[in-house]
Amino acid sequence: MQFLTFALTYPFVWLISRLPMRILYGIADIFYFFIFYVFGYRKKVVLQNLQLAFPNKTDEERKSIAKKFFRHFMDIIIESVKTFSISEKEILRRYQYKNPELVDKYIKEGKSIALVGAHQGNWEWSTSMALILDIKCFGTYTKIKNKYFDKVIKKSRGRFKGELVKTSKTIRNMQANFSNKKQAAYILLSDQSPQVSKTFYWRDFFNIKVPVHTGAEMLSKRFNFVVINYSTKKIKRGYYETEFELITENPKEHENYNITDKYIEITEKNIQQQPEFYLWSHRRFKHRNKVPKEFL
Repeated sequence: MQFLTFALTYPFVWLISRLPMRILYGIADIFYFFIFYVFGYRKKVVLQNLQLAFPNKTDEERKSIAKKFFRHFMDIIIESVKTFSISEKEILRRYQYKNPELVDKYIKEGKSIALVGAHQGNWEWSTSMALILDIKCFGTYTKIKNKYFDKVIKKSRGRFKGELVKTSKTIRNMQANFSNKKQAAYILLSDQSPQVSKTFYWRDFFNIKVPVHTGAEMLSKRFNFVVINYSTKKIKRGYYETEFELITENPKEHENYNITDKYIEITEKNIQQQPEFYLWSHRRFKHRNKVPKEFL
């Protein structure tokens, strides 16, 4: 059944990926109409998130952000499909890097790097980072149940010299590289809401106490990674610009959760600048009523 589903679906997806971007964005506009106005996919979740994050905005302002978000979300889906066939030249034209020299400095010093980011702009195209950095780049991914789709999507996301590692094997991969003194950079998206049972730290995010991932900080201290934030802004439809910002070059010198705090502060600042391009469709504040007493 898995192969049959794959055989019937993948050729269609691949053919769509070969279409010019202007046609793909036309398809995205059609998807947007049905998703927002007909089916209302996660519309309540998005509006609730925006109400919690921006209580001082009017209902009309939040609805406007929601509409722009869903348009962008459909663009992300179409751009992800385009990843199957887009060329290196084209993706670097559309997804540019403002100051790669900051990362290059530490690469030349022989250091390994944790590149921490968020689900803003187009996080799928951040796999092109390996094209502009002279270092082995690793990204994490969650395995798809259909093994045939899992294989092609992993291949697609790893087309630009980077390598994808299953989330469950991330630490093992880092340990192996560290033990063998292999320099590497690790792309880590750290803004999702963790399971409460696996949470070590709660802090304010848009003035709401939420559980936050501390894995990037823990791993950076364990393997002595330079920690650099990368944030992506949408310049116009189909075009993005990523900027790097140093968080620390000496993670072991920081008190617990200080690195995480800096990451969250940077992330929130960037979301404030372009709120419509953040991933509001996931329930970022779902655990706000479960805050342990020690974090109140």
